[in-house]
Amino acid sequence: MSLFSSDESKKTIHNNKKVSMFLNTLTPKFYVALTGTSSLISGLILIFEWWYFRKYGTSFIEQVSVSHLRPLLGGVDNNSSNNSNSSNGDSDSNRQSVSECKVWRNPLNLFRGAEYNRYTWVTGREPLTYYDMNLSAQDHQTFFTCDSDHLRPADAIMQKAWRERNPQARISAAHEALEINECATAYILLAEEEATTIAEAEKLFKQALKAGDGCYRRSQQLQHHGSQYEAQHRRDTNVLVYIKRRLAMCARRLGRTREAVKMMRDLMKEFPLLSMFNIHENLLEALLELQAYADVQAVLAKYDDISLPKSATICYTAALLKARAVSDKFSPEAASRRGLSTAEMNAVEAIHRAVEFNPHVPKYLLEMKSLILPPEHILKRGDSEAIAYAFFHLAHWKRVEGALNLLHCTWEGTFRMIPYPLEKGHLFYPYPICTETADRELLPSFHEVSVYPKKELPFFILFTAGLCSFTAMLALLTHQFPELMGVFAKAFLSTLFAPLNFVMEKVESILPSSLWHQLTRI
Repeated sequence: MSLFSSDESKKTIHNNKKVSMFLNTLTPKFYVALTGTSSLISGLILIFEWWYFRKYGTSFIEQVSVSHLRPLLGGVDNNSSNNSNSSNGDSDSNRQSVSECKVWRNPLNLFRGAEYNRYTWVTGREPLTYYDMNLSAQDHQTFFTCDSDHLRPADAIMQKAWRERNPQARISAAHEALEINECATAYILLAEEEATTIAEAEKLFKQALKAGDGCYRRSQQLQHHGSQYEAQHRRDTNVLVYIKRRLAMCARRLGRTREAVKMMRDLMKEFPLLSMFNIHENLLEALLELQAYADVQAVLAKYDDISLPKSATICYTAALLKARAVSDKFSPEAASRRGLSTAEMNAVEAIHRAVEFNPHVPKYLLEMKSLILPPEHILKRGDSEAIAYAFFHLAHWKRVEGALNLLHCTWEGTFRMIPYPLEKGHLFYPYPICTETADRELLPSFHEVSVYPKKELPFFILFTAGLCSFTAMLALLTHQFPELMGVFAKAFLSTLFAPLNFVMEKVESILPSSLWHQLTRI
């Protein structure tokens, strides 16, 4: 028994000597290389994590942990009933996110040739993303084509033109279709993409109106002769409504605002069921330009209904009208002394309602963030909708004295009412979590997308930043003071191994020598 214990003690002493000899043989260059390599690796991890967070809005390490490691560690319940319930819940949440993040055609979208392309010529930047233009191509195919187009040569050419990615190829196809006959959709394409001024676009749209009106009247008489004629009439209706709406927008751009208002009103009376074009938003903007606030209120009374989908135009225009009644005499100091009057309270509540619907708009209206050209499609409650609204309505807010001051004083109070906007809303549904991803697809890369609620940096980015800084500092100190840092490193390692040696000695003294001998042999 004593022989075994003496042998074990000798082995322990021998191992300790080996450890101390190993530590003594380590040179300062080793510590410099160790800390430098650690700093480099943690720095690379930090750069990758930061890039991934900026692009996708989440931490790569956290995503991998949740997606792959949690199931391996037993994070998924094996109960079949729970699985079925969770799958149903996931499908419901997926359907909800799809509906929340539905992309809408921008009712105030600009003209590609006369406005978007001019911006590209001047700045060298592309204002539209490929995703946005692809959605527009899908819209054109939906609105301007039908199954019977192959029976008419000009329409067959235009059916291919709307699928063409190259703008020059589309324009050439439109000219080719016009050589066959007067094709309304060919004029539309040329007005949108080839015309370099609004006046040229208006001229082409008038030619499109002449051709489109004749097609509409002919198909209207034949629409009951079969499903093919019915589909053709539906297409001709969409074409006619689109042309008239764009003609009204041309008149608005060229300063003939009253004419534009009349054209929009007539169009809404003639085709009251085609709400997908959101012509009332064009009408609201034109009426605000005329400062016809009573007419604006009448339009809002019809469309600001609980059963109808909301928009930033509806909510912020309602807030502007209520702010107009009190903003010229509003003073935050006086309001804090005497309290808010009934009219002021109504205006503040309207602003809070608008900000809850789209929290990105105030920064553009208050010029805290620079505007860009609005995209052809918008995401409701997203940054793209905020840009589209502020681009056209900032002038209307500036025209109302004190309106922007009232907005500046009150808009941030909205966030105190909804501290957890992703989980619970106040007047609307919770804020969709998917808006940031969709807006990044719709808006150009040179624009910094507004994010709400503001995301905090993930833990792993902060951790790798701290690790990188710490190891870089150690590498620098080791390079500058190698001997001193070597002493500190040896002392640190000795201290680190001291508890382990203490535990080993205690275990050796407690366990029987024969058992300890067997364990060491194993």
